[in-house]
Amino acid sequence: MPKNFELGVWPPNNPRAIIRLGLGLLVAANLVAGYFAIRPIGGSPADLRQQEQEMRTQIHQQQGILDRTRTLAAKIEIGRGEGDKFMNKYFLPRRTAYSSIMSNLNDLASQSKVTPKESSNIIEEVEGSDTLQRMQVTANFEATFDNLIRFVNLLDKSNRLMIIESLNATPQQDGKRLTVLLKLDTFVREDGSPQ
Repeated sequence: MPKNFELGVWPPNNPRAIIRLGLGLLVAANLVAGYFAIRPIGGSPADLRQQEQEMRTQIHQQQGILDRTRTLAAKIEIGRGEGDKFMNKYFLPRRTAYSSIMSNLNDLASQSKVTPKESSNIIEEVEGSDTLQRMQVTANFEATFDNLIRFVNLLDKSNRLMIIESLNATPQQDGKRLTVLLKLDTFVREDGSPQ
């Protein structure tokens, strides 16, 4: 080994050794710079453009999903509001349901000249609901055939949700009047009052 490169001597005092060392460092730096020029740290410009395009596509897709989710949430809120309106309009509070239904039936009976008789009701749970119950009203009336048709027509046009389960009409001995047994269903909701 030449005397210039002895391990114990640093810095080398030979100008050629210093130049070789400098050239070696420059070659190493050029190799590192060449590598990063071919493969930049963040990727080549083509890679970066492709990543940008993929990210724009993902953002666009996610924005579409977000817009659809917002639209669905708004529709759900509208549906919930309309459901609540329907429930408040057609489903009576349990506390006043029987008297409201009977008052409505008696008004319709007087309009159609039907004579109301005795009545009763049964309340049953609706499967799958904690707040709704079905009330079955059984009412007896006395009427002529024409008045009964008028009564059923008025009942059909009533603003209450009443479902006629059955209607039995039996002629009386005079042949002009009918004894009517009406069973109808309506739905009631718990209104927080004690049962």
